[in-house]
Amino acid sequence: MNNVDAPVRDTPGPDVPRPGELQTLLDQGTLAVVDDGDLRTGRNRFERAYRIAESVGDERAMAVAALGFGGLWVHEHRTVAGSVLLESQLRRALELLDPQSSLALRLRIRLAGEGDYRSSDNTAVLALLKQARSRQNPMARAEALSLAHHCLIGPEHGALRRELAAELVAESFRTSRRSDLLMGLLWQTVDMFLDGDPHAERCLAELRDLLAEQDHLAVGFVVSAMEVMLAVRAGRLDEAETLARACTERGVAAGDVNATVWHAAQLVTIRWYQGRVVELVPLLSEVVNSPTLSAVDNHALAALAVAAVTAGDRRKAVSALATLRGRDLGDLPMSSSWMVTMHGVAEAAYLLDDTATAARVYELLSPYGHLPMVGSLAVACFGSAHHALGVAALTMGDVDRAVTHLRDAVRQNLALAHWPAVTASRDRLAEALVRAGRQAEADAVRQELAVAAEEAAPAPPETDEHDSAGLQGEDEQRQPAAFCTRLGRNWRIDFGARSVLVEHSVGMLHLVVLMANPRQEIRAVDLVAGLTALNGAAEHTALSGQPVLDRVATQEYRNRLARLRTELDELKAADDHERAAVAQVEHDWLMSQLAGATGLGGRARRFPEGEERSRVAVSKAVRRALDRIAAADPVIGEHLRHAVHTGVRCSYWPA
Repeated sequence: MNNVDAPVRDTPGPDVPRPGELQTLLDQGTLAVVDDGDLRTGRNRFERAYRIAESVGDERAMAVAALGFGGLWVHEHRTVAGSVLLESQLRRALELLDPQSSLALRLRIRLAGEGDYRSSDNTAVLALLKQARSRQNPMARAEALSLAHHCLIGPEHGALRRELAAELVAESFRTSRRSDLLMGLLWQTVDMFLDGDPHAERCLAELRDLLAEQDHLAVGFVVSAMEVMLAVRAGRLDEAETLARACTERGVAAGDVNATVWHAAQLVTIRWYQGRVVELVPLLSEVVNSPTLSAVDNHALAALAVAAVTAGDRRKAVSALATLRGRDLGDLPMSSSWMVTMHGVAEAAYLLDDTATAARVYELLSPYGHLPMVGSLAVACFGSAHHALGVAALTMGDVDRAVTHLRDAVRQNLALAHWPAVTASRDRLAEALVRAGRQAEADAVRQELAVAAEEAAPAPPETDEHDSAGLQGEDEQRQPAAFCTRLGRNWRIDFGARSVLVEHSVGMLHLVVLMANPRQEIRAVDLVAGLTALNGAAEHTALSGQPVLDRVATQEYRNRLARLRTELDELKAADDHERAAVAQVEHDWLMSQLAGATGLGGRARRFPEGEERSRVAVSKAVRRALDRIAAADPVIGEHLRHAVHTGVRCSYWPA
């Protein structure tokens, strides 16, 4: 059959629009974004609508589709291709419209918002907001208010943001768009959390009530992220991790580009307060190069610097910090992640003894000491900025100033009801007081820590009188074991209701390994070998032909890590915090061992030979560490002197 005889098609092909399809797509896209908060469906409908409108020469429909394709937020399109596509659509539609029309103004507002956000500026979008206020188009004003608010999310614009959010709520009753009301209330809630307002949760409750009446996926995703942050503040870290997974699923369902990035930020917060940030090195190494990470978001690089140095990878940490500093740390955009980025930089500088970076952080962060370190739209919180200022002051050697800031941090964290941050600030405060020679005050702070830990501990299970008597007799006969937790460059030793903070040292590292393996003998030569791998000091000693970790040992370490992770989950489920902490220390030490066990080109590091030399080195180092512990807390020091045994074989026998 030739082409002349070919039948005529009754229905259009896949690229030929059906009658009425353009308006249907615009209506569906608007319904998805405005009413349902379904950003993915909205983008798909508006992108198809734009192509059809362009093909039929409908410039008004092109403008509506381009605006809808932009979405609710600024910078929804993170990839180069996505952002260029959005900008090209906006500019092409703008070229075809009357410059004085309301649609043209809305297109210019969106273009200004996208450009200002990426350049950390607000000049253009605020100028266009002024124009929108003079027009009689509520929709243009509402969009300008929301986009301008998003561009002003840095810490220096709190008062102006609050004005814009309140104005947006009022404007929503003129637009009659439910999304404008939800966005106005959401921005108010975000602002209150960013400012540390004690009534932020009241505003959040109002937002929850509106969502309960009718869900909105995009706004609900942000609210669920706030729930994760509040669970962390309350110290419910396991629950926070469960909520974070549900939050990510909600973000994916909404089609929000922040779904995976926010999950990483939530994990960083949770692992930080669990003392497990070392586990995040692989994840953060991927996130820093993710195309879904905002162009003005640097928190992941700061977190990577902290995680890397904690894992013993000093080179990676120094590189990450150098990348952040660039020409000057002050050049970093003051975006919604700036405060938590500064927190990470302060911690990394502290761990790396980088006084110059600490001084610059202190200078930049000082005007915002009254604020909490909240990331993005209140999805993560690291407590008072005074904590980071205190850490920076400690690194700089200004212990008196550090004490002042850390006292303020404790006070503000208590007001925030951020209990993990209260503990972290008290720990650092005790360290600062010791450095300042104020031992009695440090002991008082440690007592507060012990009391707080006791209050936070779960109640023991109920037992009958017979069982209780039996358990009491067993407890009297069996002495509790001490365990260690890594806190920056220090170790906290917990023993019963007592705790003490001790600076990191060679001897402390030996003690950590022994306490993580109670009632087990460990050869002194193995302790020295592990230390050599961790510190990269093998070149300073006589080497033997035996690698620190051969392939068999490496696999054994990895198998033990896998068992420890399972054990940790079981212990946490059983609320056995003491044994979980001991298992965590062993887990972190094994991670450090594996991280430091290979040299250049993947070659195995070697350890020094000579059992006698190792015995002497370990004994001296442990003795010095015990002296420092006993000086800080005689009770814990006395326990360890009797329980720790050194020699060719070393061990810790708590009872």
